[in-house]
Amino acid sequence: MVQRASAHSGDATEPTICVTGLRGFPNVMGGVESHCEELLPRIKALWPAHTSVVLGRAGYLPEKRSVFKGVEMVGVPCPRQKHLEAILATLVAVVMAWRQGASLVHIHAIGPGLMAPLARLLGLRVVVTHHGTDYHRAKWGIVAKTALRFGEWLALTFAHRIIAVSPSLARQLRETFPARADDIHYIPNGAPELPRDADPKLVLERLGIDAPFLLAVGRLVPEKGLHDLIEAFERSSCTAKLVIVGAADHQDQYAKSLLARAGERVVFAGVQSRATLRCLYERCTLFVMPSYHEGLPIAALEAASCGAKMLLSDIPACRDIGLSARNYFPTGDVDVLTERLSEDCEPLAIDRGQIRRRFSWDKAAQETMTVYRAALSADAEPNAAPEAARAEWDERPART
Repeated sequence: MVQRASAHSGDATEPTICVTGLRGFPNVMGGVESHCEELLPRIKALWPAHTSVVLGRAGYLPEKRSVFKGVEMVGVPCPRQKHLEAILATLVAVVMAWRQGASLVHIHAIGPGLMAPLARLLGLRVVVTHHGTDYHRAKWGIVAKTALRFGEWLALTFAHRIIAVSPSLARQLRETFPARADDIHYIPNGAPELPRDADPKLVLERLGIDAPFLLAVGRLVPEKGLHDLIEAFERSSCTAKLVIVGAADHQDQYAKSLLARAGERVVFAGVQSRATLRCLYERCTLFVMPSYHEGLPIAALEAASCGAKMLLSDIPACRDIGLSARNYFPTGDVDVLTERLSEDCEPLAIDRGQIRRRFSWDKAAQETMTVYRAALSADAEPNAAPEAARAEWDERPART
């Protein structure tokens, strides 16, 4: 039977921590997914006695149950539908976490944050990571944006602890929710060391890249600004190719309109492995991120970690990376972007060592573990999971 523990790792029993709000990992597209893939195995390595369970979305995972670097992966059934899948999957996951006797649920993003009150009602300790103001994303209509704002309010009201992934976001949340200021923790994404197990020559041949290229990485959604990039690229005097890595979760009209612009000079490469991304980051002439909205962009941190020359939109989340002024352009200004793509890229080199020192996944794991223990020690009733449900949890396949 799963025993609930206190916050201290030296206790006879250790907690089960369930993580939800994400699709899953590994090799699942998305910033939250990359965040959890980097973070959770590190926390497990630091705190091996605790049980870490990701309650992801079954449609994105190859197996219903698996283990990745000590983290258990469980697929939660949910409809694959843009407006409903995140919230319904999180609803099921929170109930599942309670039934399985978890001590704490870690909810990622403010849409799933709508379920924070339910988790509290069930007696769970709750941590929410705020990855960005998703209600500013262009893909959402008024109803969805209202729901996301409400999710943010519920998360900031009911979670025991809140994590913000960028300093500008943390400042905004402390100003908007002053009563929770002491419970809001800034823990940034890291600049990872991507795997080096792909042959660069084979990667470029497979993708049809036979010339210098610019690189963009992101989902095919309006807030990534890829339409601006393609327009500026086609208007510029740049002679390189443009390679766009990423896909759409749901094939809407916007994604179709982007893909229709593919050609000899504009290559849509789809979703790629992290090893392939490393090859592209290290060999691109310039990495470009024209986004209108980000949390703290992991793709930009990956590119910086690989030493790519960089040109980013000047939204606060990109500014939070702390590059020189020359590495930014006014968001949405296609004329300026056209000029910048026509210029020499050499001045856009960055200090990747500085980026790696400032943005460390190892440090993020240490700090997140501290937040977990603070939430576990908060005043809350222990979760009284039904005995049958606990027995069901204990009958899971042995961990590997």
